[in-house]
Amino acid sequence: VNDRDDLSMAYTPGVARVCTAIENDPLLSHKYTIRKNTVAIVSNGTAVLGLGDIGPEGAMPVMEGKALLFKEFGGVNGFPICINARTADEVVDFVQRIAPTFGGINLEDIKAPECFEIEERLRASLDIPVFHDDQHGTAVVTLAALWNSLKITGKKMEDLTVVIAGVGAAGVAIGKILLNAGIGDVIGCDRVGAIYTGRGEMNSAKEWFAANTNSSRKMGSISDVMKGADVFVGVSGPDLVTAADVRSMAKNPIVFAMANPNPEIRPEQVDGLAAVMATGRSDYPNQINNVLAFPGIFRGALDANATDITEGMKLAAAIAIAESVTDAQLSPDFVVPSVFDRTIVQRVAPAVAAAAVKDGVIRKS
Repeated sequence: VNDRDDLSMAYTPGVARVCTAIENDPLLSHKYTIRKNTVAIVSNGTAVLGLGDIGPEGAMPVMEGKALLFKEFGGVNGFPICINARTADEVVDFVQRIAPTFGGINLEDIKAPECFEIEERLRASLDIPVFHDDQHGTAVVTLAALWNSLKITGKKMEDLTVVIAGVGAAGVAIGKILLNAGIGDVIGCDRVGAIYTGRGEMNSAKEWFAANTNSSRKMGSISDVMKGADVFVGVSGPDLVTAADVRSMAKNPIVFAMANPNPEIRPEQVDGLAAVMATGRSDYPNQINNVLAFPGIFRGALDANATDITEGMKLAAAIAIAESVTDAQLSPDFVVPSVFDRTIVQRVAPAVAAAAVKDGVIRKS
């Protein structure tokens, strides 16, 4: 802003023309304002990484880091917003009120089961993409890693039995995306044991999980249900399973132990036992990291003017991530690409945008 002409164009009176145009057609805000490339990163600090309920102030550094990753990898402007809100009603009300400023909402570090209700209600009430990354970012990358792992083991998706340890935000979302990808069966385990229809001590999310998984109604501990399973996915806590548990699985088992900072079982404990081993840590091969997913998913959703992020868009993202690993690169120690591979967003974003068009969730104006 160097002179009066610049000032009058950037602010009053010139800006009045833009205001009037948007007043007449609010959808123009996605074209003429920061909405077109800005995502709110919203947290109440109730489930922060491995730290737990540390409050909104304590959560802020994580949200700031998330904003950096959005910009660095996806070219998306992320704005961290940590709120003093404990209930689902409070979070939903707040996000609905700020939604006119943003092109998308990334929900972050909100505890289960409230996170499921919050995302569901916001998706139903807003006309911009709403995405709980702790659920779906993890699920997308897990599916990508599994697809590539099957190329190594020679097994088929529809023949697999997958055991998921931890039926919270990530565990439920992983179960859903695996079902949508055509998995044979999924068995979830929480602190009580296997999840199955008719079991007590379950919230609404676990009730859904029970109704849609574990078709044989297996019961017992994590060790009990791992016997004969093809895949173990851990999103729970440290040192949950043993080498003996892995040894009891089907031939050429796949083990994704993703608890941070300490996995359910360490790679050195399953050396020679697992066909593929992955963790959530950067100091081991095959890091299953949400950074592979959320920048490209939001980049594609914003580019397409999407009003939602559908299951089809998530599956498209998983396929794009999986296909970024070439046949020459694929090995038991390389089933997911590096988070520093700058081509990932270039693959994921157009795949997500195309899926948005296919699923009919494109803004009409």
